Amino acid sequence: MTHTTNEPPTRRATGAVVPVLAFAGIVVAVMQTLLVPVIKDLPQLLDTEPSNATWVLTSTLLSGAVATPIMGRLGDLYGKRRMLILSLAVMVVGALISALTSDLLTMIAGRTLQGFAMGAIPLGIGLMRDMLPREKLGSAMALMSSSIGVGGGLALPLAALVAQHADWHALFYGAAGLGVLSIALTLLVVPESPMRAKGTFDVLGAIGLSAGLVLFLLPITKGSDWGWTSGTTLGLFGASALVLVLWGVMELRKQAPLVDLRTTARPAVLFTNLASIMVGVSFYVVSLVLPQLLQLPKSTGYGLGQSMVVAGLLVAPLGLTMMFTAPVYARLSAKYGPKVTLILGMLIIGIGYGAGLGLMSAPWQSALIAVILGAGIGLAYSSLPALIVGAVPASETGAANGLNTLMRSIGTSVSSAVIGMVLANTANNVGGVAIPTMHGFHVSFLIATAAVAVGLLMALFLPKPNRAPQLRVSSAEEAGIARAEAALRGFRGRVLDAEGAPVARAKVTLIDRRGRQAGAAVSAEDGSYVIAVPAEGAYVLAARAVGYGPLASAATHPGEERAVSVDLALPGGAVSA
Repeated sequence: MTHTTNEPPTRRATGAVVPVLAFAGIVVAVMQTLLVPVIKDLPQLLDTEPSNATWVLTSTLLSGAVATPIMGRLGDLYGKRRMLILSLAVMVVGALISALTSDLLTMIAGRTLQGFAMGAIPLGIGLMRDMLPREKLGSAMALMSSSIGVGGGLALPLAALVAQHADWHALFYGAAGLGVLSIALTLLVVPESPMRAKGTFDVLGAIGLSAGLVLFLLPITKGSDWGWTSGTTLGLFGASALVLVLWGVMELRKQAPLVDLRTTARPAVLFTNLASIMVGVSFYVVSLVLPQLLQLPKSTGYGLGQSMVVAGLLVAPLGLTMMFTAPVYARLSAKYGPKVTLILGMLIIGIGYGAGLGLMSAPWQSALIAVILGAGIGLAYSSLPALIVGAVPASETGAANGLNTLMRSIGTSVSSAVIGMVLANTANNVGGVAIPTMHGFHVSFLIATAAVAVGLLMALFLPKPNRAPQLRVSSAEEAGIARAEAALRGFRGRVLDAEGAPVARAKVTLIDRRGRQAGAAVSAEDGSYVIAVPAEGAYVLAARAVGYGPLASAATHPGEERAVSVDLALPGGAVSA
């Protein structure tokens, strides 16, 4: 699948693009976290049964899971910035609906619309790949990927403060305001990406994937209420398996599928996604356990007796540490690669949960656990988009990262269901109220440790980076030989700016018809480049330089022992010589 430049950017990316896109991710996380302080009060606030009140949370989870891969694909086809703004706008509408009602069904409708904001994460990562120079991309994607945890950690104490001193509907007004601010900043600062995937939107594929995900996630989130061996739960799991298998067969037969399953089956993508599920599981365990442990009264013998706001402040280091881990990740990844940083992150998560088994007797210990786990989860989350981006063509970045974000969501969903069941089954009933026990907290941490161990195994199976051959400019003699060999059969030309001046040190990448990198070069001081081709056929030449928008241009090589000249004009189209 190739890409073209039908809509060149109207302006170059500025230094504010990364914080604006990261802010959009934080807004998404705030939307997910804002009801945590009032979860136990929802049945009373909505005048309904506890089993019905859980749909306020489940609806957001389901819509977010469905929207994430779909919005990613729509971004690849029609513009990532456009779809990012649409996702945030739908979230704002949903937040306002929820802010104006105490009716259960209307609240569920509003929360369902808020789930569409989850698409902002893969869309933001895709925009960063399309616009940023290589030396800034690692830390930027790391910050964007970690923003979901950063926002969650920072929003928890603020949401608790609002819930304690104002009407709970104010939480939704606040989320809507943040969404409007994010849209305004995106319109002002973020240019549209020129990258476009060819093809049309796979409507049937979207319907099939949505149905399969809903049928799968419903019994996961509601299994504790329905019974894990009930006919409803087992029937939905069976229906999900059938629908997803039929969907997969259909997708393999399409030329422009919603999800390219052949790309997804590549070891680099497959094992990254499997590891993502385990990271999602481990991330949500600490979010479920520590706030409850901190708020339980000291009369239980193990509760730490903290208020809702103080508990939120003690868990906040989880998000803060994830945010400060992004630049550290960039340095480690540049030196050792994202696979190593993913493994390192999972080892730190394992150490954090292992230490946490013996550090549950004081509030400061909870903060320490949050810091350790934040560092590990930050490294792991930061590594995931880099591994995906390095394994898929640029035209599929949005869809591939959308699928990866979905895998993390599945992990958090499984974690929520399993840990909720563990805490419920190990709780003590005191005056008709279920009180979680220390035994349940310990078992939860052990489950998180086991999930990290499985994720670490998946990470070890990741293949070594496939570094495409490129000119080695450290040696003038070697560079001259390489240029001479490439000139016999390949593409050559110059990289120019909009005024026709040469652009030095531009990265030119050759992509074959299957979306794989087939070669790369760096333009010389006069803007010239040379890339050899492995065989005849259609290719895409993608050029990128610091301070310029990216360019992608289709070109065909006849396979003869001659060079085809193509000049690449940044940030616009290509001119064949």
